[in-house]
Amino acid sequence: MLVDLLIRNARVLTQDPSHPVADSLLIHDGKILAVDPDPELGLLAAQTIDAKGATVVPGFNDIHAHSVWFGLGLMEANLGSVTSLEDVYRIIGEAAATLDPQEWVIASGFSPLLLGGQQPDRDRLDEAAAGRPVWIKHSSGHACTLNGVALARVAQGADLRAPIDGGVVVVGPDGLPTGLLEENAMRLVQDLMLPYPLETIERALDLATTHYLSEGITSVTDAGIAGGWIGYSPREFAAYQSARDKGLLSVRMQPMMVLDALHAVPGHASDPESRGLDAGIRTGLGDDWLRLGSMKVFSDGSLLGSTAYVSEEYVGCPHNHGYLQMDAEKLRAAALEAYRAGWALAIHAIGDRAIDHAIEIITEAQQEYGPSTLPNRIEHGGVIRPEQLDRIAANGIVLVPQPHFITEFGDGMASLLGPERTALSYPAKSLLARGAVLPGSSDRPVSNGRPLDVMQSFVERLTPSGLVYGPGERITAAEALAAYTTGSAAATGAAQTKGRLAPRYLADLAFLDQDPTAVEPSRIGETKVLATMVGGELRFGAENFPATASAAATAFTGKDLP
Repeated sequence: MLVDLLIRNARVLTQDPSHPVADSLLIHDGKILAVDPDPELGLLAAQTIDAKGATVVPGFNDIHAHSVWFGLGLMEANLGSVTSLEDVYRIIGEAAATLDPQEWVIASGFSPLLLGGQQPDRDRLDEAAAGRPVWIKHSSGHACTLNGVALARVAQGADLRAPIDGGVVVVGPDGLPTGLLEENAMRLVQDLMLPYPLETIERALDLATTHYLSEGITSVTDAGIAGGWIGYSPREFAAYQSARDKGLLSVRMQPMMVLDALHAVPGHASDPESRGLDAGIRTGLGDDWLRLGSMKVFSDGSLLGSTAYVSEEYVGCPHNHGYLQMDAEKLRAAALEAYRAGWALAIHAIGDRAIDHAIEIITEAQQEYGPSTLPNRIEHGGVIRPEQLDRIAANGIVLVPQPHFITEFGDGMASLLGPERTALSYPAKSLLARGAVLPGSSDRPVSNGRPLDVMQSFVERLTPSGLVYGPGERITAAEALAAYTTGSAAATGAAQTKGRLAPRYLADLAFLDQDPTAVEPSRIGETKVLATMVGGELRFGAENFPATASAAATAFTGKDLP
C-alpha cells in the first residue's frame, strides 16, 4: 500500500519527550504514521514535501477565543487602532456615510483603557452618524457604547432607569444615560439586534478560521456561544455545523455552550434533576473537527472595565470591588445542575473573589458527581492568590490565562491593581511549578490572538511602557510552545490526539521560518508562519511547499507496508 505523504528536510519540534527533535514525518489518513521513518518506509509515500530546513511544530491550539465575534469584527467598522476620540468620531462618520439613513452603524474593537479611560460622547456620536443609531462594541466584551439615537430606540421597549442584575446603565451628571452599558445591561441593545442570521454567522466563521490558518492555528475553543451577552443566536451551533458541511470551517472547533442556553430537561422520576439541551446532548458530542466543549459560566466582569470581582477595591476607585453577574447561590445551583447532566465547567472568573466562588463550585461538583469528561476550567485568573493556585493544582482544575493582555493592556491593569496584585495577575510559571496544566489562549478579539505574539508575551511579560508585569511569572520559549500545543491539548481533553507530532496523533502542524525557542525573546513574534497543515492537508501556504510525486511510489507494485 502507499502512504499519503512524507515531509523531509525539516527541523521538527515534536513535543514528544521520547523523540523531541526529528528530520522527517510520515503521514497517512490525516495522522502521523512515523517520525524519522526508515528510508524504505519513506519510499512508499505517494507524495513528498521538501521542508527546506523549515521548523515544523504541532499546530497551535487557542483554547479561549471568540470566532464569531472575531469574524463579525472583520465585517464591521474597526476601532482597534484609534489613538483619540476624534479617530472614533471620524471612523463612525466614514462608516455612516456608506449606510441608509435608518441603518445601524456597528463598530468593534474599542478599548477605553488605551485612551486613558475616555469614553465617546453620546452627542458627538449623534453628529458623526448623522442621525443613525450607533452601537460600539468594546474590545473587552464587557461593555458597549450607544449614541443618543440608539438609546432612544432602546428606550422604546425598556426602562433605562430600572436596575439591572449584574449590569449598569451608566448615567452622567445630567441624570441622563451616557450611552455606556456595562455587563448585563448590554442585553438592552442585544435584544434589539439579535439573533443574527445563521448565514451571517457562517460567514463570520469562514473569515475567522481562514485567518487562523495564516497564524499556524489548527484548533480553537470558542468560549461561549448560543446564549448570554456573548451569543449571537440560540441556533448558533447549527451555524458551526453548516459551516463545516459547506467547507467554511478551516480549523478544528470546540464551541462551549453558555449557561443561559441550557434549560431544565425532563426525564424519568429516577433521573437526577439536570440542566442541559433537549435529548440530553452534553459535553463531548461530535468528532475531531467539531465537538461540543464545556459549559461556559460568566461569574464576574473584566479588569479592563473595573468590573472583575476583587477582594480589595481598585486603586483610585474607592469602594469599587467589581461584582458578580448573577447571585452567587443561583450561579452555584445552575452550574451544579449542568455538571450533573454531563457538562464540564468553564467558569469565567477574573477577580480573586470570583475565583473563590469558581473553585468552590468546581470542587463541590467533582466531589459530589465525580470527574467530568473534560478538565474543569477557570477562565482568565486576572487576580489570583497563591493559596488559590494550590487548590487549583490539587483539584486538577485548569486555569486559562491570557498573557497578551499584559502586552496590550498591562499598564492600565497595573494602575488599577497596584504592585502587589500585579505580581499575582495572569500567572504562568506558578502553574507549572505546581504541576498544573498551562494552556495557550488569547481571548481574541479582546486582544491579538496570533500565537507567536502570545508566546513572546508569555516569555517577556512587558507592558506597552516596558514595565515587567509580574517578573516571577515569566516562562521560557520552550514552555510557551508547550503551552500552545501539549498544554492546550491536555486542557481540552485531547492529550492523546493533539499537541504532539508522534505516531497516531493528528497531522496538524505549522511550518515556521525560524525556531521560536532558539531566538531572543524579543524576536519570537517575528517568526513567520510559512504554511499550515490540518489533517495532513496543507490549507495555507501550499505554494511554499509544493508536494512532488515519489518516483519509487510511481513504480510501486502493491507491496504491503512492512
